[in-house]
Amino acid sequence: MIDQYVRDLDEVDETQVAIVGGKGARLGALSRIDGIRVPAGFCVTTDAFRRVMAEVPSIDDQLDHLSRLKPDDREAVRDLSAQIRRAIEGVALPDDVAAAISRALSQHGEEAAYAVRSSATAEDLATASFAGQQDTYLNVRGPAAIRTHVSRCWASLFTERAVTYRQRNDTDHRAVHLAVVVQKMVFPQAAGVLFTADPVTSNRKVASVEASFGLGEALVSGLVNPDSYRVRDGAIIDRTIASKRLAIEALPAGGTTRQAISPERQEQPALTDAQVLRLVDVGRRIEAHFGHPQDIEWCLVDGDVAIVQSRPITTLFPVPAAQDRENHVYLSVGHQQMMTDAMKPLGLSMWQLTAMAPMHEAGGRLFVDATRLLAAPASRAGFLRMAERSDPLTRDALETVLARPDFVPTLPDGGPSGPPVGGTPAPIENDPAIVTELIERSEASLAALRHDIATVTGTALFDFLPKAFEEHKRILSDPLSMQAIMAGMEATWWLNEQLSEWLGEKNAADTLTLSAPGNITSEMGLALLDVADVIRPHPEVVAFLRDVEDDGFLDELPRLAGGTEVRDAIRAYLDRYGMRCVGEIDITRPRWSERPTTLVPLILDNIRLLEPGAAGRRFAQGLQEAQQKREALLERLRALPDGDRKADETTRMIDRVRTFIGYREYPKYAIISRYFVYKQALLPEAERLVRDGVLRDRDDIFYLTFSELRDVVRTHQVDDHLIQRRRDAFRWHRTLTPPRVLTSEGEAIAGSYRRDNVPAGALAGLPVSGGIVEGRARVLLDIAEAELEPGDILVTSYTDPSWSPLFVAVQGLVTEVGGLMTHGAVIAREYGLPAVVGVADATRLIRDGQRIRVHGTDGYIEILSPPNDADTRAQL
Repeated sequence: MIDQYVRDLDEVDETQVAIVGGKGARLGALSRIDGIRVPAGFCVTTDAFRRVMAEVPSIDDQLDHLSRLKPDDREAVRDLSAQIRRAIEGVALPDDVAAAISRALSQHGEEAAYAVRSSATAEDLATASFAGQQDTYLNVRGPAAIRTHVSRCWASLFTERAVTYRQRNDTDHRAVHLAVVVQKMVFPQAAGVLFTADPVTSNRKVASVEASFGLGEALVSGLVNPDSYRVRDGAIIDRTIASKRLAIEALPAGGTTRQAISPERQEQPALTDAQVLRLVDVGRRIEAHFGHPQDIEWCLVDGDVAIVQSRPITTLFPVPAAQDRENHVYLSVGHQQMMTDAMKPLGLSMWQLTAMAPMHEAGGRLFVDATRLLAAPASRAGFLRMAERSDPLTRDALETVLARPDFVPTLPDGGPSGPPVGGTPAPIENDPAIVTELIERSEASLAALRHDIATVTGTALFDFLPKAFEEHKRILSDPLSMQAIMAGMEATWWLNEQLSEWLGEKNAADTLTLSAPGNITSEMGLALLDVADVIRPHPEVVAFLRDVEDDGFLDELPRLAGGTEVRDAIRAYLDRYGMRCVGEIDITRPRWSERPTTLVPLILDNIRLLEPGAAGRRFAQGLQEAQQKREALLERLRALPDGDRKADETTRMIDRVRTFIGYREYPKYAIISRYFVYKQALLPEAERLVRDGVLRDRDDIFYLTFSELRDVVRTHQVDDHLIQRRRDAFRWHRTLTPPRVLTSEGEAIAGSYRRDNVPAGALAGLPVSGGIVEGRARVLLDIAEAELEPGDILVTSYTDPSWSPLFVAVQGLVTEVGGLMTHGAVIAREYGLPAVVGVADATRLIRDGQRIRVHGTDGYIEILSPPNDADTRAQL
């Protein structure tokens, strides 16, 4: 008969996490792998934990209180967590639970030494490790001491660190239960950790070993610098033997102590090379069993390896699935689209279905496989040239891969298959009518989509949409559209390169493109200023908007003086731009039309920070500055040898860039407009499925791919467990940072700037909009949290078009992601904001409130005030 409160390790496996927690389940699974040595022991089950928790006085009230606390309210979390721990430890162990533990100890040996280790139901999972959040006790001896330490493990579910970790991972405190592993102690000569994928580079083919003398606790707690090894393909490729002065050893009576290592042993390796390779071989077998790279705790006992824990490495970015064993080089789509956040499955699949190139999913992001383009010399050269112009970090990362012998094999150039990647498309006339024609074509196609989709529902909708996706791609791939986009970009590059060579003028196009006509994204920001001007004369409306929380606020406006006029102005804005939102390439993201409260802080900032008529003045000022720059440059050029020719060429290029650069923003607007139509058709289907009892929630469709949703609509059946797994995976994906370049070996390559014009201590980036500006850094990760002051410099991870309305109220821009022709860069130039993009870890290295100087011409950021001054200033 299986005991309710105790399970032997050899009775459990990874299917029993709910009973014995993650650690216990995985130890049980490990013990079943041939040739893997796992110390014997048993698990005190989660049923025992629940039995004890039911006896804790007022526990429900305390957990309710705990769930309402914010992670940053550390004092309150600390105090309440301590109260709960004391209450749990104060509950006497029920007799039947105590008896079950005693029976298990009698089987394994009452006088033996044990490790008593917490094993939560939310730890050692493929999507979240929860590592180190609960307590472990080593060398515990005697039944009474073991029972006491079991209670302490239960209580450790409510340490401050464990509570805060759950809060930050959106995990309900009641959803996590705790088992306890009671396992025979081993007394090793050496111990440490093994990562079956390199934790620094993420390379799945490189294993990393750390080793020290004695118990592994010395290494885990940071008391010693361990020996370290890196192993690839059965060979040690790197080793560092550390000076190990301390070890943690077991005491005969129980517990552990720090012990000095004799001088003659300190420099000796804790493992032989053969033992390192044997350990990695064991690790590869464990990895193969679980199907994921592993973080393994091991001990060397009498020359043999014993495994005391193995968990997934949850910080590794996943690798796109490939149908072969060849090497692949993947490029992040998000870094090109200015949206590096994780996407939900419906968003991923819709983008894949409407994209012009095959895209591969990993970690909730999309990647393109650039291997073949890099393999042929002709396409490689053009591709690297485009990467350099777009994002120097991406080019450097690609060259890092190409420098490795044989990773990307060189293939012969193909036959006549069109212009090489990065080449100039066939030229077009410098005619504004071309842009007008392209926009008319796109709007006609969009109008037809709206008309045709209005009459189809159910399975007919899913028959119609693939045809709509083909029209979507036809519009996107219009050769004339690509020629117009490239005409503006090529003219920008020509102006910057030639005027630098002829006049020593840096980034001349930044000024020459100010207030360029026809830029839908910059117009969107200025139009919100006009909305602010409508609201400004109505103080009752302004006061009302300061307290708005509900997205139905537009319907309440007419009861206020001036409210009808304000409502109509906001609705007109939403009719034109309401399909936009942060992260707009993910169709599942709420649009401004769906969540208009998103715009309220931006409108209020515009009212507070800017004067009436700011939109018209800003555009006119940009136009004047561009014209003055044009005249000054042409005058200087004519004074040069062969100056008339140079001036004439420059005139043509200035006209060309002003004709076409604004169109650069339109195709994205058209794509997102079509996406909103698709979403407006799909959501009623989701609501019908909820009414029919097929789905629990309308948003469940976001966790299905398009084809899966089509099948659900057709069959009226859905896998609820699949949706829950997708929700869990999305939460994990949100914690990951996608790399610019990712190899099929899992290596994430960031790239570096290789420049000598960046002062010591400054942060390097890509200069995309000229000028120098100094001000307060406003570090924002969510546009809804925008509370700006005059002179602020926006620092954020990325900006897509939805951030543009914020640009009118700041005086500079710094982003972690971006390139010369991405949306944030184009709009920064339009508005004349000094901007530096591609600044690695900018939102971490620059503190909110610090004073910084942005060198938009030379591409770096100086931090002028230390963090304490920033903290003080932010509190004022």
